[in-house]
Amino acid sequence: MGYKEIYQRFRQQILAGQLRPGDRVPAIRVLAGELQVARKTVEAAYEILIGEGYFVSQGAKGTRVNPQLKLASAATPPRAPATTPALLPVTEGKGELRLGIPALDEFPHKKWRLMSAKAARSLRPDEMMIPPVMGYAPLRAAIASYLNISRGLTCQPEQIFITSGYRANLRLILAVLAQPGDKVLFEDPGYFFGQQLLKRIAPNLHYVPVDGQGVDVDYLLRYHADARFAVVTPTHQSPLAVSLSLPRKHQLLAWAQQHDSWIIEDDYDGEFHYTRKVIPALKSLDVHDRVIYTGTFSKTMMPAMRIGYLVMPQHTLAQFGELGEILETGLPLLPQKILAQFLSEGHFYRHIKKMRILYQQRRRMMLEAIEASFPGLFTFELTDGGMHIVAFLQRGTQDVALATLWAQQALYVRPLSGWYAQTQKRYGLVIGYTNIQSFEQARALLARVADATLTLLRA
Repeated sequence: MGYKEIYQRFRQQILAGQLRPGDRVPAIRVLAGELQVARKTVEAAYEILIGEGYFVSQGAKGTRVNPQLKLASAATPPRAPATTPALLPVTEGKGELRLGIPALDEFPHKKWRLMSAKAARSLRPDEMMIPPVMGYAPLRAAIASYLNISRGLTCQPEQIFITSGYRANLRLILAVLAQPGDKVLFEDPGYFFGQQLLKRIAPNLHYVPVDGQGVDVDYLLRYHADARFAVVTPTHQSPLAVSLSLPRKHQLLAWAQQHDSWIIEDDYDGEFHYTRKVIPALKSLDVHDRVIYTGTFSKTMMPAMRIGYLVMPQHTLAQFGELGEILETGLPLLPQKILAQFLSEGHFYRHIKKMRILYQQRRRMMLEAIEASFPGLFTFELTDGGMHIVAFLQRGTQDVALATLWAQQALYVRPLSGWYAQTQKRYGLVIGYTNIQSFEQARALLARVADATLTLLRA
């Protein structure tokens, strides 16, 4: 990414009214780390924006959109009315090595507590009414700004619908856009809980295999070109963590445009790419507005927050608003206020940058511990990112028995075969590593199951 693209993204947000006079923008160092570009690249963009009067530098106070900036008011897309989802708490297991749990030991707890207290003190009487269906307006604006800068999207705050997470995203999208009998496609293997949910709410569910380049779009075109929806994880496929290749991205987008179909992009941990630049979202290539982009803060911050979001295509805003008014009741306002401040003040950027470095270190420690504890039993196909390791069994198909054995020792891993829906399966363990703090800790955890694992796999 060059300085011109960074300049254009900020300028576009300012002209569209997403960044307003006086709004603070990320520090040069923080944004350079987030976008994985040289600081001079960001500096060049900021210098142009300052020179043209869009930004002002305030020294130690940071850089802001020029408070004196006068812009013609931009036309905004139609807003939908107001009301959100019934939370359905689901415990996905307890113990060590759990999937999708961020490094809670490194979360900025003190900063979060201070911001929580401030948000609670500033709560106004009018904010104690029923919260808006689409979500708290400053949070929607902060999420849109983050996605436009960091994930390459071009979306307006009015397109952001705040939800209670992944399941709520899927339910709402299908409730608004699907007709009875619509064919829905899901990756094979694919996210375990997503698969279980879709089996219940999408009767015409089919599967598309995944290989080293992501979901097999040729297979989709050959057997399921008539599908109405495709649910995909293009940045880090869940669970194999491979990235959808650029040719396949264009194939998939062309299919959606030609068949008037929808791609539901689940970007569950796209921020965590390690060995090369962060991959832009599939949605960033979507010129026909056929991708519905979804995400949550469960894996980037904390699962207990239960805040997710989706980016509605422009021409569907009224549909989402109308049905949202019927189906939804509004998420609690206070957590949304805190999160909006956390995002807009740049703390989220800094946290993600820190976690990206930390997870790379912790993945290496976990890999070394597995190889030292179980020499010759597992193979690995390392990818450029993600929050878990797939340890493929060298021999045998006993991953379910193995995961059960590990769970008896409070090591909560998943059998890979359980993520497949069809008969062609691979076998292994899907292992979380984000809360491993040292090689010694990892070895100690694996020592709980070392003897039993060797006995089972060598029987």
